[in-house]
Amino acid sequence: MDQLKPSAPNSSPLTPIGFLERAATIYADCPSIIYNSVNYSWSETYLRCVKVASSIVSLGIKRGQVVSVVAPNVPAMYELHFAIPMAGAVLNNINIRLDARTISVLLHHAESKLVFVDCQSESLVLEALSLFPPNSQRPYLVLITDDEFESRSKVDFNMTYESMVQNGDSNFTWVRPENEFDPLMLNYTSGTTSSPKGVVHSHRGAFIVSMDSLSEWSVPKEPVYLWTLPMFHANGWCYTWALAAVGAANVCLRKFDASAIYGIIRKHKVTHMCGAPVVLNMLSNVPDGSKPLENPVHVLTAGAPPPAAVLFRTEALGFLVSHGYGLTETGGLVVCCSWKQKWNKLPATERARLKARQGVKTPGMAEVDVIDPESEKSVNRDGKTLGEVVLRGGCVMLGYLKDPEGTSKCMKNGWFYTGDVGVMHPDGYLEIKDRSKDVIISGGENLSSVEVESALYSHPAINEVAVVARPDEFWGETPCAFVSLKNGVMERPMERDLMAFCRAKLPHYMVPKTVVFQDELPKTSTGKIQKFMLREMAKKMGTTKTSRL
Repeated sequence: MDQLKPSAPNSSPLTPIGFLERAATIYADCPSIIYNSVNYSWSETYLRCVKVASSIVSLGIKRGQVVSVVAPNVPAMYELHFAIPMAGAVLNNINIRLDARTISVLLHHAESKLVFVDCQSESLVLEALSLFPPNSQRPYLVLITDDEFESRSKVDFNMTYESMVQNGDSNFTWVRPENEFDPLMLNYTSGTTSSPKGVVHSHRGAFIVSMDSLSEWSVPKEPVYLWTLPMFHANGWCYTWALAAVGAANVCLRKFDASAIYGIIRKHKVTHMCGAPVVLNMLSNVPDGSKPLENPVHVLTAGAPPPAAVLFRTEALGFLVSHGYGLTETGGLVVCCSWKQKWNKLPATERARLKARQGVKTPGMAEVDVIDPESEKSVNRDGKTLGEVVLRGGCVMLGYLKDPEGTSKCMKNGWFYTGDVGVMHPDGYLEIKDRSKDVIISGGENLSSVEVESALYSHPAINEVAVVARPDEFWGETPCAFVSLKNGVMERPMERDLMAFCRAKLPHYMVPKTVVFQDELPKTSTGKIQKFMLREMAKKMGTTKTSRL
């Protein structure tokens, strides 16, 4: 046995890029991409990607160099997930909602050699490049045109995306990774101009997440997938690659419009889609959503714990919601709330409560645990004892680009430390309670802001809610709730009404002592509520003088 070792025939590097080549064989004439008047088959998509890859190489782009994309969910964005790695380069998607200064910092930090720019982001990227440090080398620019939008500044670009397709070599042999741990993509965790956190993932990691995601979500062959999740958000949780493995029809969507989604679902007979809980909330609050869907649509949600009330409303409309957990650092979902058939017999409120939990590790993940940060031992599986969520497995990133200190800080003792606070239930299911920085400590009690938010979300007038800590003279901190109300609410609740509502559902120490009404809560470029801004607002409101709870 000792003489049997890895060799060339049995150790070819894992890579999700090969899914496309396979799709072009199995699903050659099946629809691959649908967008407005565009309809491509998988054989056409494969050929287009090969030609773009050859054109990238002809520009002098070398193996391992970074190529960036600034684009929404349009066909070129999907194709570039294959074409850039097929050229041997590292794919770097940049959030189109960021400002020019932040994009400038990210492009410079990544040392991008080539940038593909959507026609609606032309001025944004050009401004970003104008902010480059003096004597810095500017990357090549390729314009992604769209028949529905007129380009303003082709003169500033080296070429167009379609010209790269037309001039590319259809016989190009795409560049395979030399090692499965070669970098495949670079993703930035958030827009920052101070110290960018560039997450680097390998071909192996993306392959595992891709196959894992299909298996856990039970995605069948030839589904119709609607791109409501931005592809620039952790590569669409790696479904950009995974969907090629099952020959999916990718319905691309330039902009998310909740009221238009129902028409698109019916027109294309959509079967699957992904999105953050804010997407579920939007879908369940539009007039068109009052009528249940003709056919069920599977929705995978992650990014924040979805309130049970939102899950209940969404499923009542015909969406079949699955819930999971992952980070940019894992490339996709590595924990899912795997559903048990016996739970279907439970009351609706109990089913929603169970589904709001994050769940158990996916098949491709090695280990997931909740540990005490001081003792580094597993917490009691009682659903109450808080600890930090830690992960171990092939889906975890290689590390942060140019940040060995940041990498070693979160990857130590054989674990990746997520910074998320959670509990482990007796049945082995994980539940996230908060980000470590979002836990409110009131009178020595660790208070979960997520739990308070879930209670408030069940109020019929509430649209969005976020709970943060406000300084308190006696208790140290008390919960402060920022809320927005639904449009057309007949009876607008007062601060005291929401406090009384929470008092009937929560222990008194968890009831918000302050309620702030806003038209809309501030959000990040990926749609998450910006709690750091709300924390600052609560801090500026001054210290409360609560004598008792």
